[in-house]
Amino acid sequence: MTVTVKLFAGLRELAGYAERELEDIARVSDVWPALGLGEEPPGLLYAVNKEYAGPDRELADGDVVALIPPVSGGAFRLTHGPVNLTSVVVEVVDERAGAIATFLGTVRSHSRGRDVIALEYEAYEEMAEDVMAGIATEVHGRFDLCKVAMVHRLGRVEVGETSVAIAVSAPHRRDALAACAEAIEALKARVPLWKKELYSDGEEWIGRGS
Repeated sequence: MTVTVKLFAGLRELAGYAERELEDIARVSDVWPALGLGEEPPGLLYAVNKEYAGPDRELADGDVVALIPPVSGGAFRLTHGPVNLTSVVVEVVDERAGAIATFLGTVRSHSRGRDVIALEYEAYEEMAEDVMAGIATEVHGRFDLCKVAMVHRLGRVEVGETSVAIAVSAPHRRDALAACAEAIEALKARVPLWKKELYSDGEEWIGRGS
């Protein structure tokens, strides 16, 4: 039995490869020891065939196992080009709406006591958009909404540029604002998306909740 293992962000750099095939792996919990990369990092998550999975999940021949480093906060859509807020808002325009709330995440020039020159974003693209859609479904269930849209940029993003945009339309502003706030927090915590902060004197992958 053979499974394919995908690695991202700091794990990819640690291993020196982005993908590897492993044989005779019965469960998710067997994957990390088989890679021989030292102690398992805290907060590591796994996805099997684009769905999050626990350590006891049994594997089958041909499964794809993604190792998800602690998530950093990437409608439904990922883009390698600039994020245009107007186009995101257009996606949620609805005649039932009395309010449209938006959130823009931008690259700041100072973080953790260091001067930032740019960020680099990476995602498990085949899974990220599905997770974002799931978040939208959840906020729809909690609030009275019309539409939700999310766009996250990948690759290098310069200081002052937009990395993520969220738009939420609703009949009333309270629901629109609350849902928009919940959506960005959920995106940062759960979407398999990571950022590297680039400094004039080095670089660092940033973990979940950053």
